[in-house]
Order: sequence, then C-alpha cells, then structure tokens
Amino acid sequence: MTSPGAEVPLRRSLPRIPDRFAAFGAVLIVLIVLAALMAPWLAPYPDEPHPLEGSLPPSGAHWFGTDQLGRDVLTRVLYGGRTSLSIAVSVLAVSALGGVTLGVVAGYAGGWIRDVIMRVTDVFLAFPALLLSLALAVVLPPSVNTVILAIAVTWWPWYTRLAASVAASIATRPYVDAARCLGVPAPLIVLRHVLPNSLTPVLVQISLDAGGVILTAAALSYLGLGAQEPTAEWGLMVQQGQTLFTTNWWIGTFPGLAILVTAFAFNMLGEGLRNALDPRARTVK
Repeated sequence: MTSPGAEVPLRRSLPRIPDRFAAFGAVLIVLIVLAALMAPWLAPYPDEPHPLEGSLPPSGAHWFGTDQLGRDVLTRVLYGGRTSLSIAVSVLAVSALGGVTLGVVAGYAGGWIRDVIMRVTDVFLAFPALLLSLALAVVLPPSVNTVILAIAVTWWPWYTRLAASVAASIATRPYVDAARCLGVPAPLIVLRHVLPNSLTPVLVQISLDAGGVILTAAALSYLGLGAQEPTAEWGLMVQQGQTLFTTNWWIGTFPGLAILVTAFAFNMLGEGLRNALDPRARTVK
C-alpha cells in the first residue's frame, strides 16, 4: 500500500486539466478551429450575394438563414471564424513575442534596464486597453490589420510584467548562479534557463487572453473600425444584423453566438490550464 507522501510528488509531476469543463472547452476550441480551417469545404454555399434569396429565415436549405444580400449566414459564420481566429493568433503572437522578450530582459538584467522597461510598461497600463485600442483604430484606416495593430499595442504590457516577475525569480535560482560562475554568457543563460522556465505562466495567460482578444476585435469591427465588407467577420456581422434584429433576428444572432461560444471555450481551457500548471493550485487540490 502506497503512503500518501509517495503519491503527492507523482501528482504534482503530472500536470493535467483537472476538470471536465476545461476538457470540454478544449474540445470546443478544436472543433471551432477545424471548422474555420475547413470553411472552404464545409461551407454549404459560396460567400457571394444572391439578391433573389435575401433575408430568408433558417430552413433546411439555409440552416442559419440568409442576410439582406442573400448570402448564406452559416457560410459567413464559418469564414468569419477564419478572420476572428487569425486576428486572435496574430495579436497574441505579436504581444507575447514582444512582451516576453522585454520582460525576460528586464527581469534578468534588473537595475536601470528593468526600471526603464517597467516605467514604459506602466505608461501603457495606465490607459484602459479598450479605450487605447479605440483611439488607435480611429486614426488608422479601418481594416483587419488595423485591428491587429491596435489590440497588440495595448496587450503586450501584460506579458512584459508577467515575464519580468517570473524571470526575476528564476534569475536568483542556484542553477543560474552556477551558470554565471562557470562563465556562461548572459544571453546564453537567458535562452537556456530563464526564457524556457518563464513560458509556463505565459502560455496559461495566452489561453486566458484569447477570448478577450476575440471580443475586443469583434467590438472594433462592430463599431466600423475593423474588418470591412465584403470580409466576413463576426463583429461586423453582428453590426449588420443589429438594425434588422426585430424582423431578421438570425443575421446577427448566429455570429453573436459564435463569439460567445468561442470566448467561453477559451476561458474554460485557460482556467483549466492555470489549475493544472500552477503549483499552488495543485497543492491546494
């Protein structure tokens, strides 16, 4: 019979998603991503106007109905997923790459380098992210690239602060001190020891932020500052269906549900990853 003390290290050494909700979120995300990637093959109709079939309600021929131009709403939801997910991936990649790089440098170097980076970070954090994104999007031509830039500029400081705090803790570990004593160059120490050990909380934060990025991108497109016609994008589709909601409710409802389900799935997965990879959470369990 195994003693309780022998089981604890084994449990802690095997990070896992501890609840069914997180697993359900992961399954939903896989299905959403596959549906977006396979949109050209899954879409029942080409994403083209058909004026004679405008504003048709959901039916066997058009499961999600058609919009005022006769375009199949299911087709546009699938293609809109490609746009919304590509925006989220681009924003998180740019924000995490820039933010983690600055954060690791600040955390490891310390001193005035850390002070300068952190003060610049604080300046960006002083403004509400959505308002700053709106301000940037207003002065730039409305497009998908504008949405990516406007959100990424306001998102990177969170990764910088997170990576800096983790890197500062890792920089004081014995194995890092040993590498310094052996004369290993600082850039090599950062790449081999500090950066890899700083990525776990960053990956958890990325999974939690994906839903927020999709919501922010949809909000900018809803306000006319993001994707433009004829690009299919969930926020833009909701805006197009807003004025017709009382008569043609399906035009804005299904894209809105796509935003809700996707954001909810990423939040469930992010919470599960945090519980699985956070040592303090595993200790409590």
